[in-house]
Amino acid sequence: MMFLLKCPNCKNKMKYQSKGMILTGKRKKCVYCGKSYNVREAIVKKISN
Repeated sequence: MMFLLKCPNCKNKMKYQSKGMILTGKRKKCVYCGKSYNVREAIVKKISN
């Protein structure tokens, strides 16, 4: 599954690939500003593969 995420700090968008459907507790570090955030709360949309 591929998702489009939006960083809550710098508002930049980036892709995130998940191996499973469970996104609870997953965290990602922004490649632009370095802030770590919850994946589930930052999902903008699902990208079809």
